[in-house]
Amino acid sequence: MTLSHDTAGTGPLTVVLLHSGVCDRRMWDGQFQALADAGHRVVRCDLRGFGETPADAPHVHADDVRDLLDHLGVERAALVGSSFGGEVALEFAARHPGRTTSLTLLCPAAPVEHQPGPELTAFWEREGTLLDAGDVEAATALNVELWLGPEAGDEARALVHTMQRRAFELQLDVPEEHEALPTGVTEDDLATIGVPALVVTGAHDLPDFRAMGDKLAALLPAARRAELDWAGHLPSLERPEETLRLLLDHLAEVSAPAAAGR
Repeated sequence: MTLSHDTAGTGPLTVVLLHSGVCDRRMWDGQFQALADAGHRVVRCDLRGFGETPADAPHVHADDVRDLLDHLGVERAALVGSSFGGEVALEFAARHPGRTTSLTLLCPAAPVEHQPGPELTAFWEREGTLLDAGDVEAATALNVELWLGPEAGDEARALVHTMQRRAFELQLDVPEEHEALPTGVTEDDLATIGVPALVVTGAHDLPDFRAMGDKLAALLPAARRAELDWAGHLPSLERPEETLRLLLDHLAEVSAPAAAGR
């Protein structure tokens, strides 16, 4: 199965946008076409169990992304991942060496050892209780409240509500045999990812993600660390234009040495 996706633009660099676990590819509405207009070929997709892509078979998200790029004839790409999408981007880079030109990781989750803090633990427990009781609406509202920072407007909150509700619709009845499979990616594997990486976290996000950002920045050989003093967990929805500039600046930085070497 090919992931549901959109493409736009042309150019020497393909940029792949990977969404967070409370969103789908619509979270990139503020950046998708603008990146194409800036001279990039841009791909955004719905991972299995999100948006327009059902979880209809056992899968590894990173391998689904590889299959999508094969389908599109893309050999190498710059990956941009938000939260869970950041984890998928890291796993793609580790499992498929040589196919990633750079990483931009926005408040990423990561396959690293981490002990969840009290706020994240309490959230998981509350969400589980609500879902067990069949109160999908309250569980959706809980996610909107936690994951969006103070800069998010009503439109962003409504969109996250829609995307998270859709994810619940797709995921809650998925049989166990169709769930995601372990990737086998370890911290040692991450330490072999030598492409330029920008690791971004938000000052208003949960401490867990700032801690994971610090760990990733130490693990990845060519990582640069940035903290956004205005951001929560989903900066692309909280300040779309500022996040676009961040992405464009990083892509320009990593593209310049390659162009100089040609």
